[in-house]
Amino acid sequence: MINSPSFSQSIIPTAVCVLIPTYNNAKTLKRVLDGVLAYTTQVIVVNDGSTDATAEILANYPSITVLHLEKNSGKGKALRIGFDTARKQGFQYAITIDSDGQHFPDDIPTFIDALNQSDGNILLIGERQMDQAGIPKKSSFGNKFSNFWFWFETGIKLADTQSGYRLYPLDRIPKKLYTNKFELEIEVIVRSAWKDIVVKNVPIKILYDPTERVSHFRPFKDFTRISILNTFLVLISLLYIFPRNAFRSFKKKSFKDFLKEDILGTHDSNFIKSISIALGVFIGIAPLWGFQSFLSIFLASVFRLNKGLCFAFSNVSIPPMIPLIIWGSIQTGKLFISSAKPLLDYSQIDFQAISEHFLQYLLGSLALALVTAVLFGLSSFTLLRFNQRR
Repeated sequence: MINSPSFSQSIIPTAVCVLIPTYNNAKTLKRVLDGVLAYTTQVIVVNDGSTDATAEILANYPSITVLHLEKNSGKGKALRIGFDTARKQGFQYAITIDSDGQHFPDDIPTFIDALNQSDGNILLIGERQMDQAGIPKKSSFGNKFSNFWFWFETGIKLADTQSGYRLYPLDRIPKKLYTNKFELEIEVIVRSAWKDIVVKNVPIKILYDPTERVSHFRPFKDFTRISILNTFLVLISLLYIFPRNAFRSFKKKSFKDFLKEDILGTHDSNFIKSISIALGVFIGIAPLWGFQSFLSIFLASVFRLNKGLCFAFSNVSIPPMIPLIIWGSIQTGKLFISSAKPLLDYSQIDFQAISEHFLQYLLGSLALALVTAVLFGLSSFTLLRFNQRR
């Protein structure tokens, strides 16, 4: 918690600097710098290999720290260098603001106020009004795309995860960051959330002026980089973060409370629970061998179902049940293929039997999975309502 009577007195004792990465934004850089300097002289600018008049403009500001990179390395690399420099200078927090003129320096007090109202363990992201006139539809779509994956990877719902106007707690965010381009801004907030740093939005204004704004975002290359990063983050979430969080929750609660709240989901409706069970059963019986655990957690997260129940019932295909499920699937498949080969009992199940009846098995397993899922869903809903009435 940072105690200070006014904004003008709080900016220095809170050890907050303003970090500005810039690359070929000579048209707007001076306006941004002048606006920021109205609030603080604690400014670090990273010139990421600009080839325009950026260096000449920065030469007129001897009171600020300027770092010149010989070659353009990407916004992520510029931010990483800026973070390290800010830490060495003793700053605890860095407010990052883009140099393309879309952000308003007079929103800096908004970040300071939100920081003062917290315990300091917070990462703030400026929330832009993406539905206002002039904002490209691709930007709005990209933001929604990013918001969804951030929610999936962390469980935190935000309205804006792509804004570059942020406040970072320098001593709490990961010291080692791996990406160098625009995707770093995703990496740092996801990994910070995993470290139990509070990540939240604060409202900011935004200006989109196509006549002066220069965007260096390359739709295909950068979107591909972000997609690859999200793939890794999702895998880490499923294989480590979700199990870790469940284990932490288990340690903090009695087994009974853990079962009720985290597995059975006391606060979930009977409908959500029964749908979760049905989805788990469908995944467990369908021909998705090797992917059932992943798909159960992934789809339950996507559709906001009970992950514990869905995962538990996806294990209906435990080894003793596998031959019976395959046999039942092949028998069901006979309803769809008139020339199907006979299979007398499940003791005949082996790889050769499956290969000989593959299409029959494939169609039958999907049909059996659907019917069984519906039966499990309806029966579980009935039992849950009966138990609730009791």
